[in-house]
Amino acid sequence: MREVSMNNWTRVLPGLVLCTAISGIAMGLQTMEEHWTGRPWLEALVIAILLGTIVRTAWTPSPRWVPGIGFSAKTLLEIAVVLLGASISFQSVMQAGLGLIVGIAVVVAVTIGASYGLCRLLGLPKRMAILVACGNSICGNSAIAAVAPVIGAKPEDVASSIAFTAILGVIVVLTLPLLVPLLDLSLTQYGVLAGLTVYAVPQVLAATVPLGLVSTQIGTLVKLVRVLMLGPVVIVLSILAGRESSASKASFSLKKLVPWFIVGFLGLAALRSFGVIPETILHAILPTATMLTVISMAALGLGVDLKVLGRVGGRVTLAVTLSLLVLVFISLSLIWLLGLA
Repeated sequence: MREVSMNNWTRVLPGLVLCTAISGIAMGLQTMEEHWTGRPWLEALVIAILLGTIVRTAWTPSPRWVPGIGFSAKTLLEIAVVLLGASISFQSVMQAGLGLIVGIAVVVAVTIGASYGLCRLLGLPKRMAILVACGNSICGNSAIAAVAPVIGAKPEDVASSIAFTAILGVIVVLTLPLLVPLLDLSLTQYGVLAGLTVYAVPQVLAATVPLGLVSTQIGTLVKLVRVLMLGPVVIVLSILAGRESSASKASFSLKKLVPWFIVGFLGLAALRSFGVIPETILHAILPTATMLTVISMAALGLGVDLKVLGRVGGRVTLAVTLSLLVLVFISLSLIWLLGLA
């Protein structure tokens, strides 16, 4: 067992060191920003994504680097999300209100329907349209991966959908904060918007941390509720498709419907809400979560090759982009309908 463990760490180490080095540069650049301008206009989280994307576009990692990059992008990222639970209290959740929780479910359902119809109108195949709609409306790559076996999607459809989810995910993280001054959004409103539109849980951090803790807390909460919608959506698609294969049955497992890091996040949030976690430990947990997230952002950036844009059809590009705009519009409509301040 020990030999296996050491062997795994040997495989992971090169890519982990690469991601850590990129994150170190990103944090150094943020420090320089703070020194020159008085505040970090681009947080280390975002800089790490940009640096990783630049590196990946100019260089394709060999198999030696892949395990560590994958470990950083997935495992470290999930640990960071768990630790972030220590910054959330259920008191703040209750303040959001039942209307917001129901609204999230409505936004997901309406966006899936609207995105699917838009994709079909643009001539995308049925299965491709479902992948784009679910990935766009719920949680990007995770939703695409969960839905693909249920609907029997082709590998090339899955690859194209995931490629654009990765690229647009970075674009959303970088551009979404611009809507705050343009639309005069409050920190709470922006947190809800980020939680409803950003594809992945860790990317919500990159999109909200620069705006402040309130946006981060609300955005993460909304995003986690949105992620939990994956379970019902997969079940409904399985029923509609009438698939009884082993792949479909696997989609019903508790592990897939409720990922472990969501359970961990909620567990730490509960401990925080009941005052179990001492303040001294909280002061250590949150910086650790931030550091792990920056490393994860570097790894996510290393998975984005900008050259993919030139290899994917224009209809897919247009469909995914318009679907994202529909999601933003519906999310803003919910914010204004609920009268969130």
